[in-house]
Amino acid sequence: MGKPACSKSPGQREHPCFFLQALFLQALFLLLFCRHASSQCKILRCNSEYVAATLNLRGADRSAGYCDALRSYSRCTRRTARTCRGDLAYHSAVHGIEDLMIHNNCSKEGPTSPPRPRPPPNHQGLEPLAMCDYEKSFVYKHGQVPSYQHCAAFGDPHIRTFHDDFHTCRVEGSWPLLDNEYLFVQATSSPVAKGSNATVTSKLTIIFKNMKECIDQKVYQAEIDNLPAAFEDGSVNGGERPGGSSLAIRERSAGRHVEIRAEYIGTTIAVRQAGRQLSFSIRAAEEVARAFTEEQDLQLCVTGCPRSQRISRSEGCRGPVAAEVARALCKEMLPVEDVYFQSCVFDVVTSGDANFTMAAHGALEDARVFLPNAEKLHIFQAGAGCPRVSSSSFLLLILTSGLWVALLHF
Repeated sequence: MGKPACSKSPGQREHPCFFLQALFLQALFLLLFCRHASSQCKILRCNSEYVAATLNLRGADRSAGYCDALRSYSRCTRRTARTCRGDLAYHSAVHGIEDLMIHNNCSKEGPTSPPRPRPPPNHQGLEPLAMCDYEKSFVYKHGQVPSYQHCAAFGDPHIRTFHDDFHTCRVEGSWPLLDNEYLFVQATSSPVAKGSNATVTSKLTIIFKNMKECIDQKVYQAEIDNLPAAFEDGSVNGGERPGGSSLAIRERSAGRHVEIRAEYIGTTIAVRQAGRQLSFSIRAAEEVARAFTEEQDLQLCVTGCPRSQRISRSEGCRGPVAAEVARALCKEMLPVEDVYFQSCVFDVVTSGDANFTMAAHGALEDARVFLPNAEKLHIFQAGAGCPRVSSSSFLLLILTSGLWVALLHF
């Protein structure tokens, strides 16, 4: 038989491969404290489990112990391969494992190290229920309140992103507003009228994902004329877990306005119905809003609607209601001529439905409550609204606007 790759020579004080292992362990310690690893890549956990498994190996069986630990290490890296592409710590670990398995004469198949027992939970002084209070937990850890972001979808639909971009979209069918580690929100849109490019949100699906001791997974669905004040399973909170009360739903206005508070992730959601459309508004902790992977790149609240799905509000102002009549209706609810006002005018012109004034007004009121910075409440986009008509045409419209208003409110 051949001599093992890591045999002990006479007079040697230690195996040569143990020097290699020691060197590898030193490299691992550096990688454990490296801050460049992706937040989604779990290689640091694999590294720490290998270090823990080999730290106290002693005696004649330590070679077998190293092989068990290396096979476990290799299995762990394979499980996290997809999320670790391009990660330096990951690729260093993979090459290091291959070298050590050769030097230790380890087979790829065989027993693995038993999993480490989980230590008892240590929440560094936090009371158990405080773990399900995001803001309190954040203040405890960081010494300051968290930052928040706001997104809304209403009317045609119009999208206000977390970054205060504002788009009018023709998105038809189902599109994700949010898709991250904690939340999934999908809006289903349909044409506002037969043959129209404009669409409205007709259904909303919101999934609050299962989270440790805080909540069971909960699903909320709203459709036009069906705005329930409960989750799909009939419950009004996060379930039987200790932090179940950190997710709660309540009706603000019967059949018109529902609010969902998810304190465990620092998030509040408002769902409204105005006329024949649904609207969605959210205030989310910045850390929560950013908790997504590269694969979850299609989120209207993050990137807005795709360029191919955007509509120019200034070019689409043709419909059953004249623009100046729509402006008069919207001015009653929205005195500031910002994007909410422009969206209101666009929606009333293209749909002929005065209820869209309520949709824009509700979205503005949600923004007033949810936005962390009141100075960002109004967004102005020059030339993005329906163009004004000439003064002579406007005088004629004034004579007929009273009739339009009466008919639209009838």
